[in-house]
Amino acid sequence: MKRKMAALMVGDIVGYSAMMERAEEQTAERLASCQALISEKVGLLDGRVFKTAGDAALAEFPSAVNAVRGAFEIRSALAGAQEPASEPLRMRFGLHIADVVVQGDDLVGDGVNLAARIQAAAEPDSIYVSGALFEHVRRNSSFIFDDIGERPFKNISELVHLYRVRGEIGAHRLQSAPTQLLITKERRPSSVAVLPFRVSGDNEDQRYLAEGLTEELIVELGRFRRLSVSSRSASFSIAESHADPVRFGEVLGVRYVLEGQVRKIGERVSVSFTLSETDQGAVIWSDKIQRPFDEILALIDRTAAKIAATVSGRMEDAAMVAARRKPPENMTAFDCLLRGLDHHRLGGVTDNNARQSVDWLTKAINADPNYAAAYAWRVCAASWLSDFDYEKGRRDICRALELDPCDAEANRIMGVFELMNGNFDEALAHGRKAMELNPTDAYIKARCAALYNFVGEGERSLSLLDEAEMLDPFLPVWCVEERGVVLYALGRYAEAVESFGRLAFQTNRSRLYRAAALAALDRSAEAQRIIREAVGGKPELTVSGFTRGEHYRDPETARELGRLLRESGLPP
Repeated sequence: MKRKMAALMVGDIVGYSAMMERAEEQTAERLASCQALISEKVGLLDGRVFKTAGDAALAEFPSAVNAVRGAFEIRSALAGAQEPASEPLRMRFGLHIADVVVQGDDLVGDGVNLAARIQAAAEPDSIYVSGALFEHVRRNSSFIFDDIGERPFKNISELVHLYRVRGEIGAHRLQSAPTQLLITKERRPSSVAVLPFRVSGDNEDQRYLAEGLTEELIVELGRFRRLSVSSRSASFSIAESHADPVRFGEVLGVRYVLEGQVRKIGERVSVSFTLSETDQGAVIWSDKIQRPFDEILALIDRTAAKIAATVSGRMEDAAMVAARRKPPENMTAFDCLLRGLDHHRLGGVTDNNARQSVDWLTKAINADPNYAAAYAWRVCAASWLSDFDYEKGRRDICRALELDPCDAEANRIMGVFELMNGNFDEALAHGRKAMELNPTDAYIKARCAALYNFVGEGERSLSLLDEAEMLDPFLPVWCVEERGVVLYALGRYAEAVESFGRLAFQTNRSRLYRAAALAALDRSAEAQRIIREAVGGKPELTVSGFTRGEHYRDPETARELGRLLRESGLPP
């Protein structure tokens, strides 16, 4: 008997029987169109519809992330495809991951049954996922989830933990929703990628340490101006799908790959490093070091220096070293910071993770009141909560910069605060400093591109986006979509529409700017369809709510954006 693991999606039309009773032929036609749309969206994400039963569709995906994306895309596209005057087709979805039995083209088993039962328990227009599937997507999802607890299901012996998809995450610093799955680039001179460090044995509880050390090393290497360092999102995006240094070089366009393994036993940490060239995959340097945990930052600093010397042939000048971030005064604070960052990666995924991240970062500050990075990251983590205290956040980021004006993240975050306050020149100054402090950070470049667009320097913004995408072919969608936004602001509407169309998937922001560009081109029917898609994914969207977050120096730009969106059907 053949079996396989599959991410399962079951979708069902709400109230279908009653609709058939009221208008049989029309409903049958709409069902056929709906099933064609489902097949199209599932296929685009490498999935397959393996069964239809009346108004229900059952699909499988090789990727749990794509299964969630598929359900969200179907729901949004269905809203966009319907005529405003017609009775809406509303769907609900249940998702699960399981080992299933393969019978020809069909899949059967308890996993399929559970996905169907989860769907039946879902509310209209909602997407429910099992705890098992959530565990597969929580570190890489571009969606926010509500934890709705455990539920009993008929003929299922154990309670099933459920999560509901609330909506898209948006521009999260540590979450990656890549725009591309594969790209081959020419290798850049003096370029290196740091792959996520592995944990030794079964010590999954030390993942926070391994990932935290990986990011620390990426940041430290980024300060050596003669190096080109692949970004975190690029390295993390492909780490699980490739294993050969040569392939990493082809995909990321780097000449060297650094791999590592971490193990913490008591108060001592063992770290092994391997640096390989990517032409033939040969190891050119390796080391294994055991140190007390309180010496780990010095270890990272020395390792960065060794790699820089190996890759570029020489060290950066003394001025760079002076600008290096100040370490915490004790390692209890550093450990708390790493745990806080681990929860922050998931902070957009569930509110509880955001709160735990804030708690850990607060513990880091309590352990070391002079730890600038902890203040900066606490602001970033807390900003995901609905009760975010703006004034407290501003005090934190001011304190971070007071303690360490050379912290790139603190400067990036302060740039956002200044932008929100309408202090455009100050926002640009902090953005420029963040780029100077870490010139190979693609995310910082992309977010600074947004700053330049808001102040009316669109051409400079496009130039920065070119640099960011060269550094990181796997930039998150919420960075790459900025190109379409800039083209819209420059009045290059047809180019903006084309740019948005090239995205791997649409966000709410890309949809709304795309609709505005279409409206400016007098393509009102297309604009109205896209607005329906956007509202289908986020019913609370309004013109004023959206334009308040688009901080243009020229108020006429925001007013014109709002006018075009209202004309396209977005509620005021």
